[in-house]
Amino acid sequence: MGQMNHRHVVVAGGGAAGMLAAIVCAEASPGIRIAVLERSAQFLSKVRISGGGRCNVTHACFDPRELSSYYPRGGGALLGPFHVFQPRDTIAWFEERGVPLKTESDGRMFPVSDSSQTIIDCLLRSARAAGVELLANQGVERVERKDGAGFLLALNGGETLPCERLMLATGGCRAAAAGQLARSLGHTLEPPVPSLFTFHIAAPWLRELAGISLEAVEVSIPGLGLRERGALLVTHTGLSGPVILRLSAWGARELHGLNYQFPLRIHWLPHLGQEAVAAQLESRRAAQPARLVVNTPVPPLPARLWERLVLAAGIARETRWAELSRSARHQLIQQLTGASLEVSGKSLNQDEFVTCGGVRLSEVNFKTMESRLCPGLHFGGELLDIDGLTGGFNFQAAWTTGFIAGKAMGEKG
Repeated sequence: MGQMNHRHVVVAGGGAAGMLAAIVCAEASPGIRIAVLERSAQFLSKVRISGGGRCNVTHACFDPRELSSYYPRGGGALLGPFHVFQPRDTIAWFEERGVPLKTESDGRMFPVSDSSQTIIDCLLRSARAAGVELLANQGVERVERKDGAGFLLALNGGETLPCERLMLATGGCRAAAAGQLARSLGHTLEPPVPSLFTFHIAAPWLRELAGISLEAVEVSIPGLGLRERGALLVTHTGLSGPVILRLSAWGARELHGLNYQFPLRIHWLPHLGQEAVAAQLESRRAAQPARLVVNTPVPPLPARLWERLVLAAGIARETRWAELSRSARHQLIQQLTGASLEVSGKSLNQDEFVTCGGVRLSEVNFKTMESRLCPGLHFGGELLDIDGLTGGFNFQAAWTTGFIAGKAMGEKG
């Protein structure tokens, strides 16, 4: 039960936010005694597996207001911080340290090396060069405020460690214990619920189309005012793809409240309004009256999907365009522009492991990432009630909050 030597600054959590904060703090304030405590054996483990092992470092979006619109929770709080440290700064920070980034067609940014190890090596090298102590297998179990100022940390090995300032960057609050330290210091936790998940849909006709993808559909959830447009993938369990993940992120709390059971509307041809779809069907009827409806898809719909939508509209397989009644045509337009499917559950998107929830944002000063309730306590990364869409936005929130916390802790040095 020994006591470890006093540190000026301790960062609990050796992920993206904590590691960048420690480096920035040490570089801003040479001579400061700073340690990063990581509960597991490995620093930066999420960085390692992100983006399929390539690490989706950030997103090529350089306007703070536009950037903040990619965060279902926390966008407003991040607007000011993005004026201080945004993707352009992330790119420059890594490039100055010999790690150039590249932009892919969808805006995601990766190291030119295509290896997350490059990012890990850069952060570990920078930390050591700046004199940051890196202590693995050291979890903080409890924190006490000291009478004058500062904190006394009880570690998982039984030792205690006094420090003047503490940063909590322990990652998402999926496990109740993760937010326990913040709560013990007076903070409120917004309950964690999943964000970025795929939808389970039991309709057998849809499951038979597993593997089909569409470049652009519009999906909406009636009654919740949620609507997204983008690429869709049909899976063995239902629907996935960027458009579904975005819808799930924006609706995370509401869909949790509905126990993931709700109607989903799909407009399969979102570039066409109802009248334009009706005109397309009319021109089919005029040009190809003897063809079977089921065999003449409206582009860009795949033939297998078209066939299913025609049958779902109650149109018999042997119906020709010339025989299509007005009511059958109306039913087909409904299927194409507003098909309703019942969602019956969800699966987490395995690559993302994002939850929303965490430390309540109003309790944190985003100019310094310092607690408004507990002087000397700072926060960063996913422990906060911030979550971004997929595409590098969650890492950018980690870099931004880490940079601001590190600067603030260093200036007090």
